[in-house]
Amino acid sequence: MTQFSDFQISDALKKRIAALNFITPTPVQAGAVPPALEGKDVLATAQTGTGKTLSFILPILEKLAKTESRSATALILLPTRELAMQVETHFRNLNTNPANAVALVVGGMAEGPQLQQIRRGARLIVATPGRLEDYLNRKLVKLDQVQILVLDEVDRMLDMGFKPAIRRIAGMLPQSRQTLCYSATLDAQIREVVREYLKDPVRIEIGSVLKPSENVELQTFEVEQDKKHELLEHLLESGDGSFLVFVRTKHGADRVASRLVRSGHSATQIHGDRSQAQRNQALKSFSEGRHRILVATDVAARGIDVKHVAHVVNYDIPKVAEDFVHRIGRTGRASSKGIASTFASAAERSDLRKIERSLSISMKRFRVTAPQSA
Repeated sequence: MTQFSDFQISDALKKRIAALNFITPTPVQAGAVPPALEGKDVLATAQTGTGKTLSFILPILEKLAKTESRSATALILLPTRELAMQVETHFRNLNTNPANAVALVVGGMAEGPQLQQIRRGARLIVATPGRLEDYLNRKLVKLDQVQILVLDEVDRMLDMGFKPAIRRIAGMLPQSRQTLCYSATLDAQIREVVREYLKDPVRIEIGSVLKPSENVELQTFEVEQDKKHELLEHLLESGDGSFLVFVRTKHGADRVASRLVRSGHSATQIHGDRSQAQRNQALKSFSEGRHRILVATDVAARGIDVKHVAHVVNYDIPKVAEDFVHRIGRTGRASSKGIASTFASAAERSDLRKIERSLSISMKRFRVTAPQSA
């Protein structure tokens, strides 16, 4: 499959894709779209930034074009509000039929507009499990006509404790539906989900299920905790482009962002204690370039879909290799190049080596011997 025009999709959709300058499918799109269009279940292991969103939106749009219904025909479940909002935006950009209404069902936002979208006959529901289950319990939404279920970043949903909610939601869907499942990893928990919800799925595996992108230059700095901020400022002054800085705690995110602002840098932060409106605003201002630096906790790592992040900084070393991969997956997307810098104190050397062993990688090492030198 060399071009989007080769897919068995409507001419209207082909024109829309061409207008958005999508010419050549990514490997996950080339692998997942044809079987999905044929109505087969799909299990794809692919990391964020590989184009997987388009690989399930195209089959959904084709299904909607061939189905006459005033109720939900497709359901996409995702782990975070940010991710759900981005998927909804992708759908709106690709949709050519005004009758294909979409409802965004997520927590942390007003119920009124969401319920209004459902009552007006939304044909696609893009949801996080918690809020959708709440609506189902209150009998505010019906899923008995759903023909396609998408479980996106299912590994993350399980990490966040959504397994029981997914089971209850799936129990309210028709048995004869089609299911498309996407995950960055394929451990025992994911395999259990596959057995439970997918029937003879077509297996798509894009590269390693847990490996940093080859487009990202990996480097690590041995630096003591009290010198990390000076090193960060040095990287900001010597490097170009936008910076995404990951810290371990909400308090740490606020502290680092505030200190950067005091130093004259354009920085904002995103973490679990900020309101949804604040998170949306921070993400928007970063993606539009009004803030050069976004300081984030891991809760936001997979929900951030911003093009052209030049540099990811692990200000605090991540706890597990999987978090490392997802953090640095924010840069070096598609064919772009990126840099990922990890700060590690002497006490964290063993944690760093553990991550390198898990991922079979070796990072370039620098030792900070004096403030602002590496």
